[in-house]
Amino acid sequence: MAQTRLSMIICCVAICLLNAHKVHSEKLPIVLWHGMGDTCCFPFSLGGVRKFLESEIGVYVKSVEIGNSIAEDFKSGYLVHPNQQIEMVCAELSNDAKLNNGFNAIGFSQGGQFLRGLVQRCPTVRINNLITLGGQHQGVFGLPNCPSLSSRTCERFRQLLNYAAYTELMQNFLVQATYWHDPLNEEKYKNSSSFLADINNERFINQSYVENLQKLNKFIMVQFNKDTIVQPLESQWFGYYKPGQDKETQGLKETELFIEDRLGLKKMDNENKLVFLQCEGNHLQFTKEWLRENLFIYLT
Repeated sequence: MAQTRLSMIICCVAICLLNAHKVHSEKLPIVLWHGMGDTCCFPFSLGGVRKFLESEIGVYVKSVEIGNSIAEDFKSGYLVHPNQQIEMVCAELSNDAKLNNGFNAIGFSQGGQFLRGLVQRCPTVRINNLITLGGQHQGVFGLPNCPSLSSRTCERFRQLLNYAAYTELMQNFLVQATYWHDPLNEEKYKNSSSFLADINNERFINQSYVENLQKLNKFIMVQFNKDTIVQPLESQWFGYYKPGQDKETQGLKETELFIEDRLGLKKMDNENKLVFLQCEGNHLQFTKEWLRENLFIYLT
């Protein structure tokens, strides 16, 4: 009788361990968030990336779409405030049963800081690893070669942002104004930025942002070393211009944000949760081979 009972206990323990291993080793779904001048589903951009990941990794891949059509989604990259986008995406992902057990997330360009905003503001979703490709975590101070728009339109945007980025009209009208970071006028940026200054805890420390970001397993930031769109390119690694000028840059660990640990990044770095990767080439110019070699380890 004792032997039978012992055998049953051993059997139950073995089954529990097997199930635990199965849950632990199960691949998580992936969520993608596109950048400026793109959409969820263009076959030559994120639509192609989604199919590639589904085929290679064999998981459910959801590409975020803002609005009810490709046209609306495209316009959202310029005209729908990030705060509104994050609120919409939070509700959508929270109600997706396929994502209930958590997922990995990849943000492309400005989609990177939007996904980070989602992590910090939306505790009802469970993001395991966050990957940002060319994200502008400290913002931008320049808008060269903006994708999908003519050089004339790019120049008009740049002029508008230089002279009126922090007006209420521009902060509400143009997405790029919400992460325009003028190093020549840090106080105006901190007081007027309606998105980036908030999620970077520039004005005051929102402890929930810190706690929610800490829940990530890994925060992977990819910098494109020949980037001609993100200025300065160090923003992709949370670096930026030294305050008061726009020539010299500094890395994340030299910034007040890190030194004062206003976002908990120092703690995450100490816990080896921050990963900094480089990709040679221009903005978002990567190959399938580069993806396999550098990112699959965080997706499988």
